[in-house]
Amino acid sequence: MAKHNSEKLGTESISSLLIQQAVPASIGILVMSLNMIVDTIFVGRWIGPMAISAITVVVPVTFFIAAIGLAVGIGGSSVLSRALGAGNHPKALKVFGNQVTITFATSGILAILGLIFQDYLIGFFGADESFKEMALTYYNIVMYGIVMLAMCMMGNNVIRAEGKPKFAMWAMMLPALANIVMDYVLIKVFGFGMQGAAWATFISYGICFGFIFWFFVAKSELRLSVKSFFLDRKIVREINALSSVTLARQGTIAVLVILLNNVLIRQGDALDVATYGIISRMLMFMLFPVIGVNQGFLPIAGYNYGAKKYCRVKESIKTSIMYSGALALLIFGVIMIFPTSFVSLFVSNSENSSAQIIADNATILERAPNALRWVFAATPVIIIQLIGASYFQAIGKAIPALLLSLTKQGFFLIPLVLLLPTCLGVFGVWIAFPIADVLATTVTGYYLYRAFKKLPDTDEVVI
Repeated sequence: MAKHNSEKLGTESISSLLIQQAVPASIGILVMSLNMIVDTIFVGRWIGPMAISAITVVVPVTFFIAAIGLAVGIGGSSVLSRALGAGNHPKALKVFGNQVTITFATSGILAILGLIFQDYLIGFFGADESFKEMALTYYNIVMYGIVMLAMCMMGNNVIRAEGKPKFAMWAMMLPALANIVMDYVLIKVFGFGMQGAAWATFISYGICFGFIFWFFVAKSELRLSVKSFFLDRKIVREINALSSVTLARQGTIAVLVILLNNVLIRQGDALDVATYGIISRMLMFMLFPVIGVNQGFLPIAGYNYGAKKYCRVKESIKTSIMYSGALALLIFGVIMIFPTSFVSLFVSNSENSSAQIIADNATILERAPNALRWVFAATPVIIIQLIGASYFQAIGKAIPALLLSLTKQGFFLIPLVLLLPTCLGVFGVWIAFPIADVLATTVTGYYLYRAFKKLPDTDEVVI
């Protein structure tokens, strides 16, 4: 039988594997985040700051439904990686087929419910009358393509679990580039406004889905049969146990965004929501190499743990922390020095803009740079939290992975966002981020250190 591409995860050097996995993942995340950031830049410059607020309040529901696919993709791929590492190819096929079924059914049901209750949801997510109509326009179109996005998020992680990160990279790059082009055509050239931004996003989902479907038909070693799609109770439980980690984390992020939108509207105004919209795009854009290393770490650690190569697991932890730590320090320096330059990308200085838009832009330039600095203030330490939570997920330890994944957003950031603005106003929102980062890193670092010490120094089974 031909040697599977995934087997190199257990034989090549960890540094080499991490680069092979992380670089394509980082490039894919970079292009995807560029897509989001350019989309926001186009909307801010060609429609106005209120359009950024509109997109920001739509994000939680689309984010959560897409997170279904991401959760099933990451959680199921942990099971899949260990099955491939143990040489159990039939189980790997069954896991992937069940991932497809779970993602399609769950995201489809949620998309239908999201469309039925759209008026209520938009208000609940923080939209006020100044931009609610724009938010509904964007939401209504994007939701029709959200199942495709969920399937893409799931499939992308399976591609990486097979040890084919370059295809995963292209699956992220192609739709991102298409979205940028369609944004320009539909917003700038044809002047379709928020409808143009929404249709550009919808088209990008379709392109991503088409590419991933082609990969699994033409390039994958996971050749599914009809019986692979029938749910297996044991496999579903195993997938769900690990998927709950990512879903809880992503769901908590969605709840956090809803909370932030509502707190910012109550303590400030719609332009504070727009400020957060800019910062949230910058978070993904600037942290893309760190996230890429983290994603590259997952299949390496999972495969070698499944193959009982514990020395390689240890090495993957140390190498990932070293690489991502150096990148995090660089990102921190850039943000601290150039915050205004980044914020200015999102606002237009055109004299053709209305007086209200010009005033709104000036307010954004006044508020956003300092807020950006505070949110990124603890960037150098977050890598411990990311790698630590991912390690427990990679080795199939669902409960520790779940709890550690929730430390920042769930256990610390949400309570801080509820508490600090009551005495500090909008500033309390921004200062909550670095405080939560430091607390979460302290907790996760402790548990990661304990788990690392328990790993054997030889590639033998733990008895």
